[in-house]
Amino acid sequence: MQFVTVLLPIFFIFAVGFVGEKVLHINTKAITTMTVYLMTPLLSFSVFYETTFDMDYLMMAIYALALVFGIIGIIYIVAIIRGYDVKKTCGMILSSAFMNNGNYGTPLVLFAFGQPALHYAVILMVIQQLIMATIGVYYAAKGSADGEAANETWKKVLKVPIMYGAMLGTLFHFLHIPLSNTMLDAIKMVGDAAIPTVMLVLGMTLAKITVKKIQVKPLSIALTLRLIISPLIAWGMTFILPVDDMLKQVMIVLAAMPSAANTTMYALQYGTEPDFVSTATLFSTLASIITLPIVLFIV
Repeated sequence: MQFVTVLLPIFFIFAVGFVGEKVLHINTKAITTMTVYLMTPLLSFSVFYETTFDMDYLMMAIYALALVFGIIGIIYIVAIIRGYDVKKTCGMILSSAFMNNGNYGTPLVLFAFGQPALHYAVILMVIQQLIMATIGVYYAAKGSADGEAANETWKKVLKVPIMYGAMLGTLFHFLHIPLSNTMLDAIKMVGDAAIPTVMLVLGMTLAKITVKKIQVKPLSIALTLRLIISPLIAWGMTFILPVDDMLKQVMIVLAAMPSAANTTMYALQYGTEPDFVSTATLFSTLASIITLPIVLFIV
C-alpha cells in the first residue's frame, strides 16, 4: 500500500489549493507568475549545475519526443476514423499528448522514489516545457484562426525562463564556474519552494475549471490515451533505451500523469476547444487517483 501513502499527501496539497481558491478567491495568476519566473528557473539551474551529464540526457529527450509524437500519431488515426475537423483534432492533441509532470509528476516522483530520482524528474520537466512551448503552441495555434494572437503568445512563451535557467546551469557546470555553498543553498531554497507551490496552484486551477457539456466519447479517448496508452508506450521504450532502472521507473510514472495544466491555458488563449481541454484536465486528474496506484504498484 505504499502508493497510497505516496498519493495521499499529494492530493492533500492539491485539496488545500482547491479549497483555498474556493474560499479565499486567491489571485492564482500572481502566484503562477512568481512560480514560473522566480522559482522554477532556479530549480532547473541548481539541478543542471550539479548534475553529471551522460547519455541518459539524450535518452530522456528521445523518450519525451517519441512519447509526444506517438500519441499525436494515434490521435491523427482516430481523427481520420471519426471524422474530426482540425480544431477538434488539435483539442484532442492538447488534452492527450502532454502530461502534467510539473505540478504533479515531479512531486510524485520525489514522494515515491526520493531525492535521487528528483533530478531526472526536473530534467524531464524542463524538456516537457520546451516541447509544450513549441509543439503544444503549434497545435493550439493550428486549431485557431487567430494568427495574430498566436504570434503574441509565441512571444510570451519565449519569455518563460525555465529553459534559460537550465541553459545557465549547464553553462556554469561546463565552464566550472564556482558557487559558494551559501549561494547554492540560497538558490536551492527558492527553487525547492517551486514544488509545493505548483502543487497548490494546480489545486487552485482545478477549482476554476467549469465543466459544461461533456463530450463523452472524445473525452474517453483522451483519458485512455493519456492515462493508459501513454505509460504503455513508455514501458515499451524502456526495453529499447539504454538507461538505468530508476530512470525507467520515472519515465513510466511520468508518462501516466494526467493532462498538463498548461495546455488549458493554450486552449483558452487560442480558442482551441477550451471547454473540452479543461474538462480533460479535470477528469484525467481525478481519474489518476485510480490509475496511478496501479502504475506505481507495477513499477
